[in-house]
Amino acid sequence: MINYIVWAVGGDGMKVTVVGAGNGGQALAAYLSMRGVDVALYNRSLKRIAAIMKTRTIRLEGEVQGNFRISFATTDMQEAVKGRKLIMVVVPAFAHRDIARKIAPYIEDGQIIVLNPGRTGGAIEFWNTLKELGVNKEIVLAEAQTFVFASRLTNPGVVRIFRIKNAVPVSALPASKNEVLEKTLLEILPEFEIAPNTIYTSFNNIGAVFHPAVLLLNAGRIESSAGKFEFYLEGITPSVARVLEKIDSERCTVMEALGEQPMTAKEWLNYAYDVQGEDLHDAIHNNPGYQGIMAPPSIANRYILEDVPMSLVPISSFGKMLGIETPTIDAIIQIASVMMRRNFKAEGRTVRTLGLEGMSVEQIRKFVMEGKA
Repeated sequence: MINYIVWAVGGDGMKVTVVGAGNGGQALAAYLSMRGVDVALYNRSLKRIAAIMKTRTIRLEGEVQGNFRISFATTDMQEAVKGRKLIMVVVPAFAHRDIARKIAPYIEDGQIIVLNPGRTGGAIEFWNTLKELGVNKEIVLAEAQTFVFASRLTNPGVVRIFRIKNAVPVSALPASKNEVLEKTLLEILPEFEIAPNTIYTSFNNIGAVFHPAVLLLNAGRIESSAGKFEFYLEGITPSVARVLEKIDSERCTVMEALGEQPMTAKEWLNYAYDVQGEDLHDAIHNNPGYQGIMAPPSIANRYILEDVPMSLVPISSFGKMLGIETPTIDAIIQIASVMMRRNFKAEGRTVRTLGLEGMSVEQIRKFVMEGKA
């Protein structure tokens, strides 16, 4: 546990903006402040940050405890990003395109934008949106494989960090800019680790494995109890874990076809949390970082609304283009669509919407490495 400590990490006066004031955004803003970084916090709506605008303080509980002061909070995107070196986007992946549109008029040369996380294809979607809007600034755009914390808001301006992950892969798009990313991001957040490219970060998307199927297979319990049970430790029984293992296997097969070595969900738990087990069920239940994380109160939650269209749908779409079947993933997409009365296949990211339809693996890899097919 870290209690009332300010770490000097040699940020050389770096100014950082966190975009999004949900669980993760508030946790990250306070955590960066604890490390002596000049932090601004942006949120599109006033309600979420009204208290923080007055006090400029966020309280952390859990693994990190204390009250940490940020520079300012705002609902004005121009004010939020002006003169800021690093912009950490911490919003659900379905909001990435909207954030790209909002930020486009105010981007400055030399800025670094990191999606936390990108889910699957996030950096490509953000990149395409900026290009469509005619942005030609010299920036670095990157995506993380997952979010650095497991965290939940407990009150306005108060957030609990259940666990800080050991390491989080991150890569720039194109990967040729990873050196710049490393010099800036890792200076203030050494928890990050530079990954080979955004294929690695996008397809090692563990949220796609751990979120939608668990929520759907516990839908009755969630709706009858308003989520009053521990999501991972009670919601993932041996039979549910076997479904997750199939989803994970299909994800890994698609990733291998794109020329990158996948990290299985079980391997990821050891990498991120130092936990092991005979199978995925055991590894999940051996993770103390999941203790106390309750289920969502409704199935109308980002575990479906984000992770199905922005994670499972693109994995399935890439699979189809590469001739790989993903029957378990497709079943979860279909069930989620029925339950939510939506067509997630039509709404989600696909090789077509990402501008990659018809490309060979070699062309896709050239794009993520060099920025051109």
